[in-house]
Amino acid sequence: MSLTNIIAAPSEKQRRYEVLVATSGVSFMIMLDANIVAVSLPSIAGSLHSAFSGVEWVVSAYILAFVACLMPAGAIADRFGRKKSLQWGVAIFTLASVLCGLSETIMQLNIGRALQGIGAALQLSSALAVLGHEFQGSERAKAFATWGVVIGVAATAGPIVGGVITAGLGWQWAFLINAPIGAALFILATRSVIESRDRLHARLDIGGAVLFAAALACFATALIDGGNQGFNLLSVKMLFLAGALLMMAFIYAERRQKRPMVDLRLFRNPAFIGCSLAMLAFASTCYVMTTYLPVFLQGTFFSNPGKTGLALLPFSIPLLAGPWFAARLSQRFSGRGILVIGLLLAAAGNADIAWAAAGSYLFVAIGMFILGMGAGLLNGETARVSMQVVPLERAGMASGLASTFRFVGLLIGLTGLGAVLTAGISRFFALKRLNLPLADTVNLRDAVHHVATGQLQSWLAGKIPSADTALWLQTAHQGFIFGFSLLMGCAAVIAALSALATFILLGRSSQRL
Repeated sequence: MSLTNIIAAPSEKQRRYEVLVATSGVSFMIMLDANIVAVSLPSIAGSLHSAFSGVEWVVSAYILAFVACLMPAGAIADRFGRKKSLQWGVAIFTLASVLCGLSETIMQLNIGRALQGIGAALQLSSALAVLGHEFQGSERAKAFATWGVVIGVAATAGPIVGGVITAGLGWQWAFLINAPIGAALFILATRSVIESRDRLHARLDIGGAVLFAAALACFATALIDGGNQGFNLLSVKMLFLAGALLMMAFIYAERRQKRPMVDLRLFRNPAFIGCSLAMLAFASTCYVMTTYLPVFLQGTFFSNPGKTGLALLPFSIPLLAGPWFAARLSQRFSGRGILVIGLLLAAAGNADIAWAAAGSYLFVAIGMFILGMGAGLLNGETARVSMQVVPLERAGMASGLASTFRFVGLLIGLTGLGAVLTAGISRFFALKRLNLPLADTVNLRDAVHHVATGQLQSWLAGKIPSADTALWLQTAHQGFIFGFSLLMGCAAVIAALSALATFILLGRSSQRL
C-alpha cells in the first residue's frame, strides 16, 4: 500500500474518530514517556557514568522546556494553525526521543530532553485545541472523557512499562519506543485533522511569549531547587523575585497588545477563575498522588514493587473509569456540579488516607478508591470546562492555559506537599531526638531527606553501629507515617477549600457550565 493511500482522506465518521485517537494518542505518548523515564533514571546514571545529581536534569531539562513553551505553543497554534502545530510538535518530540535513545553522554541526553519538552508543549497545546474545536455540545463531554481515560491509562501504565522496558531492553528503549508511536500519530493527524486557526490573530506576540516563558522558567526552577535544597536559599528567593518581575512585565506588555497571547480579560470572568482553580487543585491534590502513593505504600505496607503496583489498583481503576462517569453525569449535572463533586471526593479520599495511614491497608485502600474517583471525574472535566469558557477561535490559547495550570498545579503539589512531608518528618525527629542513640553525630537534616526518599538504611551504614540501626529505622518509619499523614491532611484541606471556591465562582458566572 502506498503512502498516498495511507494518508488518503477517510469518511467523515472515521475522520472524527481518528481525530480523537490522534489527539488522545499524543497526550498518551507524553504522559507515558514522563513516567517511563522516571523509572529509568538509576539505569541511566549507571550507563552514562553520571552522578545522580546530574541525572536529575534528565527530568528538569524536560520540565523547564515544557512549562516555558506551553503558552507560546498555544499562541503558535492559534496563529499558524492547530494541525500544523500538532504535526511539528509530534515531529520534534519523536526526533528528540530518537536523539535521547542514541545519546552517549549525559549532555546529549539532556539536550534531547529539552527538545522533547518543546515538542511536548507544541503537541499537547495543539491536541487540546483541536479536540475543543472539533467536538461541540454533548460530543465534547464524551471526547474529553476519552482523553481523560487515555491520560489515566498512561499515568498508571507508565511505571510498569518503564520497569519492563528498562529491565528487558535497556533504558534507551524508554525513548526509542516513541519513534514508531510518533510516526503513526503523525500520519493519523495528517489525514484526519482539519486545519483551524484564529483568523484575527494577525501576528505572533513574540515579546509576550518570551516574557511568559522566562517567568515560568524562573518559577519552575525556583520550585525545583527549593524542593531539593530548601526554599530559604538566596538563589531560590532571587528566582522567585525574577519570576514575579518578569510576570509583571508580561502583564504590562499584554495590556498594550491589540491581540495578546493571553487575553487578560479572562481573569475578570469568575467562571474562568473557578475552572482554573479547579485545575490547579486537581493537579496538586489528586494527580500528584501518582508519585506519592507508590512511595507511601512501598515504605509502609509492601517492600516488593510488584505488590505495590497491585496495591495501587483501588486508586488506578476509578482514575480510569472516572472520566466515563463524568461524561454520563454531564447529561444531568452542570460542569460546575461535576467539578465540585470531584473536589469533594478528593478531599474525602485524602482525609481518609491521612487518618488511616498508621492503620491497616484496607482503610487506606478505601481512601484511595474515593480519591481515584474524584481524580477521574476531574481529569477530563477540568479540561472540558476550561475550553468552554474561552471563545472557540482562541482554542489554542485556552489549551495552553489549561495545560499550564495543570502542570503548575502538579509542580506545586510535588514541591509544596513534599516540603510538608519533610517538615512533618523533621518535627517527629525533633521530638524523638533524645531517644535516638548517637543523634548528635548524625546530620538530622540529611537523615530526614533520606527518610522521605526511602534510603535511610543504606545512608546510615557505617555512620552508627549496626545494633543501633533498628531503633533509627523504627523511628524513621513512624516519622514517615506522621509526615505522610500531614501531607494528605493538607491535600484534603486544599481540595475542600477549592471545592467551595469553585462552587462560588462558577455560580457567579452568567454562563451555564
